[in-house]
Amino acid sequence: MHDSDRQTPDATPPVPGTFERLATDGGARRGRLWTAHGPVETPAFMPVGTQATVKTLEPRDLEELGVGIILGNTYHLLVRPGPGIIGACGGLHNFMGWRHPILTDSGGFQVFSLARLRKVSRDGVAFNSHVDGARLFLGPVEAMAMQRILGSDIAMCFDECIPWPCDAQYACQAVERTLLWANSCFQQERAPGQLVFGIVQGGEFTELRHRCARRLVEIGFDGYAVGGVSVGEPEPLLLQGIEESISHLPEERPRYVMGLGDLWQMTEAAARGADMFDCVMPTRHARNGSAFTRNGAYPVKAGKYKRDPRPIEEGCRCPVCRTFTRAYIRHLLNAKEILGVRLLTIHNLHCYMEYMRHMREAIEAGAFQEWRREQTALLRGSEPGRAPEE
Repeated sequence: MHDSDRQTPDATPPVPGTFERLATDGGARRGRLWTAHGPVETPAFMPVGTQATVKTLEPRDLEELGVGIILGNTYHLLVRPGPGIIGACGGLHNFMGWRHPILTDSGGFQVFSLARLRKVSRDGVAFNSHVDGARLFLGPVEAMAMQRILGSDIAMCFDECIPWPCDAQYACQAVERTLLWANSCFQQERAPGQLVFGIVQGGEFTELRHRCARRLVEIGFDGYAVGGVSVGEPEPLLLQGIEESISHLPEERPRYVMGLGDLWQMTEAAARGADMFDCVMPTRHARNGSAFTRNGAYPVKAGKYKRDPRPIEEGCRCPVCRTFTRAYIRHLLNAKEILGVRLLTIHNLHCYMEYMRHMREAIEAGAFQEWRREQTALLRGSEPGRAPEE
């Protein structure tokens, strides 16, 4: 973790849920969210640990990369290994050996995207498991009970993620269910110190997003998320959905854009007041043989790198670039050696953590708008699939 993010030990840290706004630059905010397992420096990117693991990495790797918070998923952990096993192990932190903050998604997105033969009611969704076809039920009561057993620092409300495209009638019904379920989630028992975030839905419909945001704020959650974006819609609609949601959320609470991981899009979302992000992009791209750099991504697995003695990214100080060549990593990937995926994952997450650190520093220095312009030129001016120094 970079020195600017290290905290002086304090015998009485702020209570969980305290959100400190340390600096602003335009709409961008530099903050600190306090949880039961310590602070989260924002803007923050959360690596996805769906099955209680960030694929190929152990907690020590994540700590060395400066990761401050990770994401787990209620649906997948409900299906396997199940609440009994995780509960017997003392909760998700103990189960996976991670001593820092965890946010758990409620499982709503997975229920609506993965489950077969689902039936939606006022109480939740009956569905078939995508693993073995077993009949399951998940609603606000069940999702919050599972997250209480997991003991996550931040629990997400059970919601209905609106697909793109969809008609206004469906979107309106989904928003009403999301709000009904949000009220129920808010009333459920929580794990000690557990925060709960409400989720703004509404698809591409401005008034629905405004209505959903306003009613969630009336309930009074610890933080708020923007849902139903990055679901295949054109980029202008994505940014519009973020802006329309955030414009009706309170300044004193953290704002989380769900499923967003494109570096430039995160920058634009931060410019509109977003504080937290998550996405599978850096880890999934690693498994597919692609590396992220300051200038964009390129396929290390490509044949033209088979004799390349350079590191993945010139000037990068991650442990992978200090030690290994493109030629070696390409060999590992093509030989299907798991080390290749592990090394690319480490590099990609290093890239993301450094990007967020630079974003925080730019906001603190009052230089965010200039930094934003530079990132736009770098990330939108490079040729896709081409290594940055070519």
